[in-house]
Amino acid sequence: MITRRDPDAGLARWAALESTSRGRQHPEPPAGYRSQFQRDRDRIVHSSAFRRLVYKTQVFVNHEGDMYRTRLTHSLEVAQIGRSVAAALALSEPLTEAICLAHDLGHTPFGHVGQDALNDCMREFGGFEHNLQSLRVVDELEDRYAEFRGLNLTFETREGILKHCSPANARRLGELGRRFLHGEQPGLEAQLADLADAIAYSHHDLDDGLRSGLVSIDELRGVALFARHHDEVRARYPELGGRRQVGEIVRRMIGDVVTDLIEETARRLAALPPESIDAVRARPDPVVGFSAATAPLHRELKDFLRARLYQHEHLHATRLGAARILRGLFTAFLDDPERLPAEHGELARQLAAGAGMAGRARAVADYVAGMTDRFAIQEYARLNGVPPAC
Repeated sequence: MITRRDPDAGLARWAALESTSRGRQHPEPPAGYRSQFQRDRDRIVHSSAFRRLVYKTQVFVNHEGDMYRTRLTHSLEVAQIGRSVAAALALSEPLTEAICLAHDLGHTPFGHVGQDALNDCMREFGGFEHNLQSLRVVDELEDRYAEFRGLNLTFETREGILKHCSPANARRLGELGRRFLHGEQPGLEAQLADLADAIAYSHHDLDDGLRSGLVSIDELRGVALFARHHDEVRARYPELGGRRQVGEIVRRMIGDVVTDLIEETARRLAALPPESIDAVRARPDPVVGFSAATAPLHRELKDFLRARLYQHEHLHATRLGAARILRGLFTAFLDDPERLPAEHGELARQLAAGAGMAGRARAVADYVAGMTDRFAIQEYARLNGVPPAC
């Protein structure tokens, strides 16, 4: 007979322990041979929203090339970094992985420009926050189970998904929104997932930027973290060039900041040390973080990418087309909900019955936010008769 392994075995006392979990919104029987956090991870992987991430923009719109990251590959890379750090710090790997895999489920098509456009459309109806939308996806919009809406994830996974939240929305979320109103922190796994995200997108966006030719190695040599590893690679492998050189540099950069994150966080934990996850939550500042030497290097890289890649004129032209598509879709469906697919039209009617036009707008935002890049382009073309340039 197979004995179920204790999911808390080997974890630090300040980790998210399943024995002290705050549970699910709808009680369920045990998950058989899986732990509760493994069940969360599996539900996320099998969700419709997770599958659609494969055709959602990270930096470059999907049709610009098959070699660039998408929201799906980015999420997998975040999870890989998160699990490595969690293992080193004796934190919960399955919980960290679940949070990392789910953190972008609510992202719109066309990346951050899509979010900004949808937020503008929703401004008079409560706004649109992609992070809050990720929570809405797992709590309400996924429809796989007979006994409840959403995925019915544990409190700890939902806590990690909700990285940011306005005070108004936090007040509506009860216990989950409490920390945003009282200056408290999430558990260490949630803090870790947030920084794993930052590490992954900074270094992999850099990699994609170089692949695209929108940024160059010569430009990046002005960024201290890149320059250090560039010079080391050039000195050790003088004949190495092209993609292998870039891959080696980026690999070393990630290894550098991940090692620093582990060692600095371990030092902070040893200096405290917290008695439990609730002691971590009660602190005014995060525990997981970079050292004083590495934090400014990581910020410099992020600032470079914001100025030289994300604001590049090539991407600006794409952003204009993407924003036009999102605004056009939202307006068309808000003006005539009969143009929505049947299930979304029914949701629009239900929400409108309770909240009027704001309810209808939320249902439209749910539908538009769930689209992939290419489906949004196709729907815009269908509604307008002429394919847009994007």
